[in-house]
Amino acid sequence: MDYKCMNPFEFTLPTKVIFGPGCVSSLVSEIEQIGGTKPLLITDPGIQKAGIVAMVTNILDDSGIEYSVFDGVEANPKDVNAEAAAKAARAAGADFLIAVGGGSPIDCAKAVGVLLAHDAEFIKPYEGKTAATLPNPPLITIPTTSGTGSELTFSSVITDTKNKYKMTVKSPYTAATTALCDPELTLSVPPAVTAATGVDALTHSIEGFTAVNSEPIGDAAALYSIELIAKSLVRAYQDGSDLEARSNMLMASMLGGISFSHSDVASVHCIAEALGSMYDLPHGTCNAIFLPYVMEYNMEYCVDHYARVASAMGLSFDSDEEGAAKAVAYVKQLTLDVDLPSFASLDPDPADFPALAEMAYHNGSNSSNPRPMEVADYEKLLDVVYKAGV
Repeated sequence: MDYKCMNPFEFTLPTKVIFGPGCVSSLVSEIEQIGGTKPLLITDPGIQKAGIVAMVTNILDDSGIEYSVFDGVEANPKDVNAEAAAKAARAAGADFLIAVGGGSPIDCAKAVGVLLAHDAEFIKPYEGKTAATLPNPPLITIPTTSGTGSELTFSSVITDTKNKYKMTVKSPYTAATTALCDPELTLSVPPAVTAATGVDALTHSIEGFTAVNSEPIGDAAALYSIELIAKSLVRAYQDGSDLEARSNMLMASMLGGISFSHSDVASVHCIAEALGSMYDLPHGTCNAIFLPYVMEYNMEYCVDHYARVASAMGLSFDSDEEGAAKAVAYVKQLTLDVDLPSFASLDPDPADFPALAEMAYHNGSNSSNPRPMEVADYEKLLDVVYKAGV
Protein backbone atom coordinates (compact mmCIF):
# COMPACT_ATOMS: atom_id res chain seq x y z
CA MET A 1 0.00 0.00 0.00
CA ASP A 2 1.27 3.48 -0.86
CA TYR A 3 1.32 6.02 1.92
CA LYS A 4 1.47 9.78 1.46
CA CYS A 5 3.14 11.42 4.42
CA MET A 6 2.97 15.09 5.31
CA ASN A 7 5.88 17.17 4.16
CA PRO A 8 8.36 18.00 6.94
CA PHE A 9 7.96 21.47 8.42
CA GLU A 10 9.03 23.71 11.29
CA PHE A 11 6.72 25.85 13.40
CA THR A 12 7.98 28.70 15.59
CA LEU A 13 5.81 31.16 17.50
CA PRO A 14 8.09 33.07 19.88
CA THR A 15 5.49 35.67 20.88
CA LYS A 16 3.55 35.48 24.14
CA VAL A 17 -0.11 36.24 23.41
CA ILE A 18 -2.47 37.89 25.89
CA PHE A 19 -6.00 38.21 24.52
CA GLY A 20 -9.23 39.63 25.83
CA PRO A 21 -11.21 42.78 26.55
CA GLY A 22 -9.26 45.06 28.86
CA CYS A 23 -6.03 43.08 28.63
CA VAL A 24 -4.06 46.22 27.76
CA SER A 25 -4.14 46.89 31.51
CA SER A 26 -1.53 44.14 31.92
CA LEU A 27 1.03 46.27 30.08
CA VAL A 28 2.99 47.19 33.19
CA SER A 29 3.30 43.61 34.42
CA GLU A 30 4.56 42.57 30.98
CA ILE A 31 7.12 45.38 31.05
CA GLU A 32 8.29 44.14 34.45
CA GLN A 33 8.64 40.61 33.10
CA ILE A 34 10.80 41.68 30.15
CA GLY A 35 12.91 43.88 32.41
CA GLY A 36 12.42 47.05 30.39
CA THR A 37 12.86 50.47 31.94
CA LYS A 38 12.28 53.05 29.19
CA PRO A 39 10.25 52.33 26.05
CA LEU A 40 9.91 54.15 22.76
CA LEU A 41 6.25 53.99 21.81
CA ILE A 42 5.88 53.77 18.01
CA THR A 43 2.59 54.76 16.41
CA ASP A 44 1.01 56.94 13.72
CA PRO A 45 -0.87 60.25 13.73
CA GLY A 46 -4.27 58.60 13.28
CA ILE A 47 -3.87 56.45 16.38
CA GLN A 48 -2.74 59.53 18.29
CA LYS A 49 -5.80 61.47 17.14
CA ALA A 50 -8.14 58.61 18.06
CA GLY A 51 -6.96 58.81 21.67
CA ILE A 52 -5.66 55.24 21.79
CA VAL A 53 -2.06 56.31 22.41
CA ALA A 54 -3.26 58.31 25.41
CA MET A 55 -4.91 55.17 26.80
CA VAL A 56 -1.51 53.46 26.72
CA THR A 57 0.54 56.39 27.97
CA ASN A 58 -1.88 56.93 30.84
CA ILE A 59 -1.06 53.41 32.02
CA LEU A 60 2.65 54.22 31.82
CA ASP A 61 2.17 57.55 33.58
CA ASP A 62 0.22 55.95 36.42
CA SER A 63 3.09 53.53 36.96
CA GLY A 64 5.83 56.14 36.76
CA ILE A 65 7.42 54.57 33.68
CA GLU A 66 9.43 57.06 31.64
CA TYR A 67 8.82 56.83 27.89
CA SER A 68 9.12 58.62 24.57
CA VAL A 69 6.68 58.63 21.64
CA PHE A 70 7.45 58.47 17.92
CA ASP A 71 4.29 59.06 15.89
CA GLY A 72 5.83 59.59 12.46
CA VAL A 73 4.86 56.26 10.91
CA GLU A 74 3.16 56.59 7.52
CA ALA A 75 0.79 54.18 5.80
CA ASN A 76 2.83 51.55 3.98
CA PRO A 77 5.69 52.31 6.42
CA LYS A 78 8.78 53.72 4.79
CA ASP A 79 12.44 52.98 5.34
CA VAL A 80 12.88 56.62 6.39
CA ASN A 81 10.20 56.17 9.08
CA ALA A 82 12.03 53.22 10.62
CA GLU A 83 15.38 55.00 10.42
CA ALA A 84 13.99 58.14 12.04
CA ALA A 85 12.37 56.11 14.81
CA ALA A 86 15.63 54.28 15.48
CA LYS A 87 17.38 57.63 15.88
CA ALA A 88 14.65 58.71 18.29
CA ALA A 89 15.08 55.49 20.29
CA ARG A 90 18.82 56.02 20.60
CA ALA A 91 18.40 59.68 21.55
CA ALA A 92 15.90 58.76 24.25
CA GLY A 93 17.96 55.88 25.59
CA ALA A 94 15.07 53.46 25.01
CA ASP A 95 15.78 49.84 25.93
CA PHE A 96 12.60 48.33 24.48
CA LEU A 97 9.79 49.18 22.08
CA ILE A 98 5.99 49.35 22.24
CA ALA A 99 4.07 49.40 18.94
CA VAL A 100 0.51 50.72 19.04
CA GLY A 101 -1.64 50.63 15.92
CA GLY A 102 -2.26 48.58 12.81
CA GLY A 103 0.27 46.85 10.63
CA SER A 104 2.18 50.02 9.75
CA PRO A 105 3.40 50.95 13.25
CA ILE A 106 3.99 47.31 14.15
CA ASP A 107 5.99 46.55 11.01
CA CYS A 108 7.92 49.78 11.51
CA ALA A 109 8.72 48.83 15.11
CA LYS A 110 10.12 45.48 14.00
CA ALA A 111 12.42 47.24 11.54
CA VAL A 112 13.47 49.68 14.26
CA GLY A 113 14.39 46.72 16.42
CA VAL A 114 16.60 45.34 13.66
CA LEU A 115 18.39 48.68 13.33
CA LEU A 116 18.94 48.91 17.08
CA ALA A 117 20.11 45.30 17.39
CA HIS A 118 22.67 45.70 14.59
CA ASP A 119 23.64 49.28 15.49
CA ALA A 120 22.73 50.21 11.92
CA GLU A 121 21.55 53.41 10.31
CA PHE A 122 19.76 52.02 7.24
CA ILE A 123 17.25 49.15 6.98
CA LYS A 124 17.92 48.23 3.33
CA PRO A 125 20.85 45.87 4.08
CA TYR A 126 18.54 43.74 6.22
CA GLU A 127 16.09 42.86 3.45
CA GLY A 128 15.35 39.15 3.12
CA LYS A 129 15.26 36.13 5.41
CA THR A 130 18.90 35.82 6.49
CA ALA A 131 20.34 39.32 6.97
CA ALA A 132 18.98 40.01 10.48
CA THR A 133 21.17 37.83 12.69
CA LEU A 134 20.94 39.40 16.16
CA PRO A 135 18.04 39.42 18.65
CA ASN A 136 15.96 42.60 18.60
CA PRO A 137 15.29 44.55 21.79
CA PRO A 138 12.05 43.46 23.49
CA LEU A 139 8.91 44.52 21.64
CA ILE A 140 5.35 44.70 22.96
CA THR A 141 2.72 44.95 20.22
CA ILE A 142 -0.74 46.41 20.85
CA PRO A 143 -2.87 46.00 17.71
CA THR A 144 -5.73 48.42 17.13
CA THR A 145 -7.12 46.93 13.90
CA SER A 146 -8.16 43.42 12.93
CA GLY A 147 -6.38 42.72 9.68
CA THR A 148 -2.63 42.36 9.43
CA GLY A 149 -1.80 39.85 12.16
CA SER A 150 1.56 41.63 12.33
CA GLU A 151 1.52 41.43 16.12
CA LEU A 152 2.32 37.71 15.78
CA THR A 153 4.36 37.46 12.59
CA PHE A 154 8.10 37.80 12.18
CA SER A 155 7.99 39.78 8.97
CA SER A 156 8.33 43.51 8.52
CA VAL A 157 7.19 44.93 5.18
CA ILE A 158 8.87 48.27 4.54
CA THR A 159 8.71 50.54 1.50
CA ASP A 160 12.09 51.15 -0.11
CA THR A 161 11.62 54.81 -1.01
CA LYS A 162 14.64 54.95 -3.32
CA ASN A 163 13.70 51.96 -5.47
CA LYS A 164 9.94 52.35 -4.90
CA TYR A 165 8.99 48.84 -3.92
CA LYS A 166 8.05 46.96 -0.77
CA MET A 167 10.80 44.89 0.75
CA THR A 168 10.49 42.32 3.52
CA VAL A 169 12.74 41.96 6.54
CA LYS A 170 12.00 38.51 7.93
CA SER A 171 13.52 36.74 10.90
CA PRO A 172 12.28 35.07 14.09
CA TYR A 173 14.34 37.76 15.83
CA THR A 174 11.84 40.42 14.71
CA ALA A 175 8.88 38.75 16.42
CA ALA A 176 7.24 40.60 19.27
CA THR A 177 8.05 39.50 22.80
CA THR A 178 4.45 39.98 23.86
CA ALA A 179 1.26 40.79 21.95
CA LEU A 180 -1.48 42.47 23.99
CA CYS A 181 -4.59 41.84 21.89
CA ASP A 182 -7.42 43.84 23.39
CA PRO A 183 -10.57 43.92 21.23
CA GLU A 184 -11.82 46.99 23.11
CA LEU A 185 -9.11 48.99 21.33
CA THR A 186 -10.74 48.13 17.98
CA LEU A 187 -14.21 49.43 18.85
CA SER A 188 -13.54 52.86 17.36
CA VAL A 189 -12.25 51.60 14.01
CA PRO A 190 -14.36 53.24 11.25
CA PRO A 191 -16.56 51.00 9.07
CA ALA A 192 -14.45 51.42 5.90
CA VAL A 193 -11.29 50.41 7.76
CA THR A 194 -13.14 47.54 9.45
CA ALA A 195 -14.14 46.28 6.00
CA ALA A 196 -10.73 46.57 4.37
CA THR A 197 -8.78 45.12 7.28
CA GLY A 198 -11.34 42.34 7.74
CA VAL A 199 -11.04 41.13 4.16
CA ASP A 200 -7.27 41.61 4.46
CA ALA A 201 -7.35 39.08 7.31
CA LEU A 202 -9.44 36.77 5.12
CA THR A 203 -6.82 37.14 2.38
CA HIS A 204 -4.06 36.12 4.79
CA SER A 205 -5.99 33.03 5.81
CA ILE A 206 -7.01 31.92 2.33
CA GLU A 207 -3.58 32.55 0.83
CA GLY A 208 -1.84 31.00 3.83
CA PHE A 209 -4.03 27.89 3.49
CA THR A 210 -3.60 27.53 -0.28
CA ALA A 211 0.07 28.54 -0.66
CA VAL A 212 2.14 25.74 -2.13
CA ASN A 213 4.25 25.50 1.04
CA SER A 214 1.43 25.52 3.59
CA GLU A 215 1.69 23.33 6.69
CA PRO A 216 -0.84 21.69 9.04
CA ILE A 217 -0.70 23.98 12.09
CA GLY A 218 -1.02 27.09 9.97
CA ASP A 219 -3.80 25.42 7.97
CA ALA A 220 -5.80 24.78 11.13
CA ALA A 221 -5.36 28.42 12.17
CA ALA A 222 -6.43 29.59 8.71
CA LEU A 223 -9.63 27.57 8.63
CA TYR A 224 -10.73 28.77 12.07
CA SER A 225 -9.90 32.33 11.05
CA ILE A 226 -12.11 31.97 7.96
CA GLU A 227 -14.95 30.61 10.11
CA LEU A 228 -14.73 33.57 12.51
CA ILE A 229 -14.61 36.13 9.68
CA ALA A 230 -17.64 34.58 7.99
CA LYS A 231 -19.56 34.87 11.27
CA SER A 232 -18.41 38.30 12.34
CA LEU A 233 -17.09 40.69 9.69
CA VAL A 234 -20.45 42.00 8.48
CA ARG A 235 -21.59 42.34 12.08
CA ALA A 236 -18.51 44.35 13.03
CA TYR A 237 -18.93 46.48 9.92
CA GLN A 238 -22.59 47.22 10.63
CA ASP A 239 -22.16 47.78 14.37
CA GLY A 240 -18.69 48.74 15.51
CA SER A 241 -19.75 48.51 19.17
CA ASP A 242 -20.46 44.76 18.87
CA LEU A 243 -17.68 43.52 21.17
CA GLU A 244 -18.27 39.86 20.38
CA ALA A 245 -17.85 40.51 16.65
CA ARG A 246 -14.82 42.71 17.30
CA SER A 247 -13.28 39.99 19.48
CA ASN A 248 -13.86 37.37 16.81
CA MET A 249 -12.31 39.59 14.16
CA LEU A 250 -9.20 40.31 16.24
CA MET A 251 -8.76 36.60 16.90
CA ALA A 252 -9.28 35.88 13.19
CA SER A 253 -6.62 38.43 12.31
CA MET A 254 -4.16 36.82 14.73
CA LEU A 255 -4.88 33.34 13.36
CA GLY A 256 -4.46 34.58 9.80
CA GLY A 257 -1.08 36.00 10.79
CA ILE A 258 -0.04 32.63 12.19
CA SER A 259 -1.13 30.95 8.96
CA PHE A 260 0.63 33.05 6.36
CA SER A 261 3.77 33.65 8.41
CA HIS A 262 4.34 29.90 8.55
CA SER A 263 3.59 29.26 4.88
CA ASP A 264 3.42 32.37 2.69
CA VAL A 265 1.07 34.73 0.94
CA ALA A 266 0.62 34.58 -2.82
CA SER A 267 -0.55 36.51 -5.87
CA VAL A 268 -3.11 38.73 -4.13
CA HIS A 269 -0.30 40.15 -2.04
CA CYS A 270 2.02 40.37 -5.02
CA ILE A 271 -0.45 42.71 -6.71
CA ALA A 272 -1.29 44.64 -3.54
CA GLU A 273 2.36 45.27 -2.72
CA ALA A 274 3.01 46.46 -6.27
CA LEU A 275 0.08 48.89 -6.01
CA GLY A 276 1.27 50.07 -2.62
CA SER A 277 4.76 50.63 -3.98
CA MET A 278 3.63 52.61 -7.03
CA TYR A 279 0.62 54.52 -5.67
CA ASP A 280 0.99 54.25 -1.87
CA LEU A 281 -2.52 52.78 -1.74
CA PRO A 282 -3.79 51.10 1.46
CA HIS A 283 -2.48 47.55 1.53
CA GLY A 284 -5.56 45.99 3.10
CA THR A 285 -7.89 47.63 0.60
CA CYS A 286 -5.85 46.37 -2.36
CA ASN A 287 -5.79 42.84 -0.96
CA ALA A 288 -9.53 42.94 -0.36
CA ILE A 289 -10.34 44.13 -3.89
CA PHE A 290 -8.22 41.50 -5.64
CA LEU A 291 -8.91 38.47 -3.43
CA PRO A 292 -12.05 37.14 -5.20
CA TYR A 293 -10.52 37.62 -8.65
CA VAL A 294 -7.32 35.79 -7.79
CA MET A 295 -9.38 33.04 -6.18
CA GLU A 296 -11.34 32.71 -9.40
CA TYR A 297 -8.10 32.46 -11.39
CA ASN A 298 -6.68 29.84 -8.99
CA MET A 299 -9.82 27.77 -8.52
CA GLU A 300 -9.12 24.84 -10.84
CA TYR A 301 -5.71 24.36 -9.18
CA CYS A 302 -7.02 24.11 -5.61
CA VAL A 303 -10.59 22.88 -5.82
CA ASP A 304 -10.26 20.73 -2.69
CA HIS A 305 -8.75 23.58 -0.67
CA TYR A 306 -11.46 26.02 -1.70
CA ALA A 307 -14.10 23.43 -0.83
CA ARG A 308 -12.65 23.32 2.69
CA VAL A 309 -12.75 27.11 2.74
CA ALA A 310 -16.43 26.91 1.80
CA SER A 311 -17.06 24.50 4.67
CA ALA A 312 -15.36 26.88 7.09
CA MET A 313 -17.65 29.63 5.79
CA GLY A 314 -20.65 27.47 6.67
CA LEU A 315 -21.68 26.81 3.06
CA SER A 316 -23.44 23.63 1.90
CA PHE A 317 -22.50 21.82 -1.31
CA ASP A 318 -22.57 18.38 -2.91
CA SER A 319 -19.12 18.30 -4.53
CA ASP A 320 -15.73 19.92 -4.13
CA GLU A 321 -16.24 21.72 -7.42
CA GLU A 322 -19.52 23.21 -6.22
CA GLY A 323 -17.96 24.14 -2.89
CA ALA A 324 -15.01 25.88 -4.52
CA ALA A 325 -17.30 27.90 -6.76
CA LYS A 326 -19.45 28.85 -3.76
CA ALA A 327 -16.36 30.01 -1.82
CA VAL A 328 -15.39 32.36 -4.64
CA ALA A 329 -18.96 33.67 -4.96
CA TYR A 330 -19.15 34.16 -1.19
CA VAL A 331 -16.01 36.32 -1.15
CA LYS A 332 -17.27 38.39 -4.08
CA GLN A 333 -20.56 39.01 -2.28
CA LEU A 334 -18.77 39.78 0.98
CA THR A 335 -16.79 42.59 -0.67
CA LEU A 336 -20.14 44.06 -1.78
CA ASP A 337 -21.76 43.60 1.62
CA VAL A 338 -19.04 45.68 3.28
CA ASP A 339 -18.98 48.28 0.50
CA LEU A 340 -15.38 47.90 -0.58
CA PRO A 341 -14.37 50.34 -3.32
CA SER A 342 -13.72 49.21 -6.87
CA PHE A 343 -10.20 49.10 -8.24
CA ALA A 344 -11.07 51.75 -10.80
CA SER A 345 -12.26 54.12 -8.07
CA LEU A 346 -8.69 54.18 -6.69
CA ASP A 347 -7.72 55.91 -9.94
CA PRO A 348 -4.92 53.66 -11.18
CA ASP A 349 -3.46 54.44 -14.62
CA PRO A 350 -3.90 51.50 -17.05
CA ALA A 351 -0.67 52.61 -18.69
CA ASP A 352 1.06 51.46 -15.49
CA PHE A 353 -0.33 47.93 -15.66
CA PRO A 354 2.68 46.41 -17.49
CA ALA A 355 5.05 47.81 -14.87
CA LEU A 356 2.76 46.69 -12.04
CA ALA A 357 2.57 43.21 -13.58
CA GLU A 358 6.37 43.02 -13.73
CA MET A 359 6.64 44.10 -10.11
CA ALA A 360 4.05 41.55 -8.99
CA TYR A 361 5.73 38.76 -10.94
CA HIS A 362 9.10 39.47 -9.31
CA ASN A 363 7.62 39.52 -5.81
CA GLY A 364 9.16 36.79 -3.65
CA SER A 365 5.73 35.28 -2.96
CA ASN A 366 4.77 34.79 -6.60
CA SER A 367 6.07 31.21 -6.59
CA SER A 368 3.79 30.37 -3.64
CA ASN A 369 0.61 30.91 -5.64
CA PRO A 370 -1.17 27.59 -6.26
CA ARG A 371 -1.51 28.38 -9.97
CA PRO A 372 1.58 29.69 -11.79
CA MET A 373 1.37 33.40 -12.62
CA GLU A 374 3.40 34.99 -15.41
CA VAL A 375 3.72 38.69 -16.15
CA ALA A 376 1.01 38.45 -18.79
CA ASP A 377 -1.35 36.83 -16.28
CA TYR A 378 -0.90 39.67 -13.82
CA GLU A 379 -1.43 42.25 -16.54
CA LYS A 380 -4.61 40.54 -17.68
CA LEU A 381 -5.87 40.31 -14.09
CA LEU A 382 -5.24 44.01 -13.47
CA ASP A 383 -7.18 44.84 -16.63
CA VAL A 384 -10.09 42.54 -15.73
CA VAL A 385 -10.45 43.95 -12.21
CA TYR A 386 -10.12 47.52 -13.46
CA LYS A 387 -12.83 47.09 -16.08
CA ALA A 388 -15.12 45.37 -13.57
CA GLY A 389 -15.32 48.62 -11.63
CA VAL A 390 -15.62 51.11 -14.50
